[in-house]
Amino acid sequence: MKNKILVASMGAMFVALGASKGYALSYRAGDFNFAITGYGTAGIIEPNFEKPDFIGDFNARAAITYNPNDSHSFGAVYRMDEIALYEDDWYHEAFGFWQWRGVGRIEIGMTDSVSHKLGLGLPDAGGMRLNNDSLIYRKMGVSGPVIANPEITNGSETPRVNLVAATNPRVQYGVSVAGFGDEYDYNIDAGIKIKHSASKTKYALSLGASFMNHPDNFSTDTFTPSVTADWRGQLYAGLNIQYNSWIFGLTGRAIYDHDATGPAVDGIVAGTGVSYDLLNYTMSLSYLFSDTGIWDKDIKDYDDHTVVASFRYKYSKFIDGWTSVGMSRGEPFLAAGIRLTF
Repeated sequence: MKNKILVASMGAMFVALGASKGYALSYRAGDFNFAITGYGTAGIIEPNFEKPDFIGDFNARAAITYNPNDSHSFGAVYRMDEIALYEDDWYHEAFGFWQWRGVGRIEIGMTDSVSHKLGLGLPDAGGMRLNNDSLIYRKMGVSGPVIANPEITNGSETPRVNLVAATNPRVQYGVSVAGFGDEYDYNIDAGIKIKHSASKTKYALSLGASFMNHPDNFSTDTFTPSVTADWRGQLYAGLNIQYNSWIFGLTGRAIYDHDATGPAVDGIVAGTGVSYDLLNYTMSLSYLFSDTGIWDKDIKDYDDHTVVASFRYKYSKFIDGWTSVGMSRGEPFLAAGIRLTF
């Protein structure tokens, strides 16, 4: 598996390097548009400042869009990343869409839910993917179940329908429905994002909720066991505030499994962070707290604290380098790497 991740990560980086030399990654033919976007990251991490370990991460997204007129667009999206590769999947997202200007967008296929897509993560200048199945926990190890996604996630492995209202300057909202998978009877998500950007101080507030009926051996967090329960409910809230070059973030997610069997994997995850941009430099400091098993009085809950300080230098539009220092599970780490974007 490590070799697979290494090969795929380096492959994505070579494609990105090609982009930095001016190779086209988008093409238009009449009413059809083709585009490929993504990044590749390679670096090292030293848990306890001792033996270094390789970090490989990548994300590649291909999209084709047909625009017959100014009001309607039709298309398809395929996305592959290191998370899917690690879980032996051949995609992270694969879906089709219809977009109606001024009205909204319909997505059908294997894709993340509305509550996830409208979520807000923490400021993070590093390359350890703090907001999405963070590589910190995989490289540092965990002593118990960790909720590593601060935003609601119900996976993208089963067919789903997303209905999203058209973006306007103040608010965007949507709903998701999934009911054709083997891991639950059905799942309903809803999300809303409220924005204000008309003044010097800008902010975005995101709220989400999710209900899943009869999860059966279901898991979306790499670092928690699968759950079987009567039902699962989730709530989420996120806030970003920007003032000049400063960005401040808050995020929180609560998971509740009703009449669950097996180990307790529900609980809360919450975090806060701040970042600052100066020319080609970005610095960030973020904190993430996970606590599982808090709803069950008969068991001991497991909590984990993660704090990360990161620094990123943007060498060009396509190339930047980053370094991070932090602590997780009570142990320090140092990491650094290069990211190529295309």
